[in-house]
Amino acid sequence: MSSSATATLPPRCLRTPEAARFLGLSGRTLEKHRTYGTGPRYSKIGGRVVYRVEDLQIWVDRGAKSSTTDETGSVVLPAKRHTEETSFEQRR
Repeated sequence: MSSSATATLPPRCLRTPEAARFLGLSGRTLEKHRTYGTGPRYSKIGGRVVYRVEDLQIWVDRGAKSSTTDETGSVVLPAKRHTEETSFEQRR
């Protein structure tokens, strides 16, 4: 396939079970992240939840660290309810 043909392809979308496998999480954990607003971006198409691979990778990269003492970057919050203040402080 030529590069011009691949440039016109739509972004690859994964359903929740596929996205969970891509991330190494359970489907239920990914559902909780979606409920609490701590997970990757998603879309709903006809009632079906889908994740773009690019959005999954961006979410993973937000938590990337080079060591346990590395304080750069963002924090990927756990899949639980957070107060607005806690969410804001940890996202900075």
